[in-house]
Amino acid sequence: MRLVQRLRDKGIKNEAVLSAMGETPRHIFLDEALAHRAYEDTALPIGHQQTISQPYIVARMTELVLETSPRRVLELGTGSGYQAAILAQLVDDVYSVERISPLLDRAVVRFRKMGLRNLSARHSDGGMGWPERGPFDVIIVTAAPKELPVELLRQLKEGGRMIAPVGDSSQSLTVVTKHSSGYDEKIIEPVMFVPFLPGTVV
Repeated sequence: MRLVQRLRDKGIKNEAVLSAMGETPRHIFLDEALAHRAYEDTALPIGHQQTISQPYIVARMTELVLETSPRRVLELGTGSGYQAAILAQLVDDVYSVERISPLLDRAVVRFRKMGLRNLSARHSDGGMGWPERGPFDVIIVTAAPKELPVELLRQLKEGGRMIAPVGDSSQSLTVVTKHSSGYDEKIIEPVMFVPFLPGTVV
């Protein structure tokens, strides 16, 4: 509950998001050696040069996802599975793609442990998205592309949104809304994520 209070103090207002954050055991998404730090508001390593995101950023991105009451959400970058597990408690269907096979395998075990039956995950290059399951109401990207990936934007419904950290050494959390005539971009705040990389790792 101290974590939830810190999130409130930092400006997270959506009660459903705060409830999901409070009820999700973040320690199970970390190696045992780091479990004692699970409820700090900080990013932590999960192996393979990847991190579990800072809880504030997970909560903020989830708030942005929920602004349009989506039903189908695609997440790119499963990582530990923490962001996907939060989303699966708040929307009808979550699809998650991870390029690093050992991370995905561990995440899937955690999803089963939590009984999250509305969450589908697969090992694939995140830059390709999951076109056969689209179009999506929202696409959330949990690693930073240097620029917005056009292939992923194509998998959004009209009126759908992509939420992504964009940039290289300097990154901005960005919301892109798809319209019939193109896309609108809105910058939310500065962030720092691991880079969005192509290909898969077995």
